[in-house]
Amino acid sequence: MVVKEFVTEPTPLVLQFKITLLEIEPPIWRRIVVPEDYTFWDLHVAIQDAMGWLDYHLHSFVAQDIDGDQVEIGIPPDDDEPDDTDTEPGWEVFLPEIFIDPGDVAIYTYDFGDNWYHHVLLEGIFLAEKGAKYPKCIGGERACPPEDCGGSHGYDRLIEILQDKNHEEHDAITSWLKGHEKNYYPYDPDLFRPEDVHFSDPKERFDLNFETAPDLNGH
Repeated sequence: MVVKEFVTEPTPLVLQFKITLLEIEPPIWRRIVVPEDYTFWDLHVAIQDAMGWLDYHLHSFVAQDIDGDQVEIGIPPDDDEPDDTDTEPGWEVFLPEIFIDPGDVAIYTYDFGDNWYHHVLLEGIFLAEKGAKYPKCIGGERACPPEDCGGSHGYDRLIEILQDKNHEEHDAITSWLKGHEKNYYPYDPDLFRPEDVHFSDPKERFDLNFETAPDLNGH
């Protein structure tokens, strides 16, 4: 009797995250699924695209590593600038080094002026669907705040002004939204459709932002 040996390739895994913008009510959130071999730079790009940010500003992730120590992951400063936080380059840290079990979390901060804080929750680790393309956005609610609107307090004020056509600043805010590079007008804070999300290539984004890219571990 001849026994055949079957050699199978391991099925790729994907990580499912829920990203919730903090200090905003009602909540603005997204649910995305990304490849397990993503780095934190790749996740940064996916969050930017899913949320609707323009990636104009610096960012960082703060989380706990496997030893329970707090780590900051993002874009280290230039060699001639002090780095009191020992920021680890996001393109050198893979997600499974931090996100090990469902329930693991990180805080993603975007724009150190407006300080948009995002709660990043690992909801699950799953087998990739055959033929599916990742990353993908599978859920979410409400529109991303306009870039550079002044953080959560500025956003609340913007919504208040837009809802009052008689407000003395209504025309100025409307003009600002129309003249913005993204052209946010008309701005509907409740509008979000997952199918409208288009994800960028992380390496191309790095080349765009930094002109020359380091080794991005194959991504």
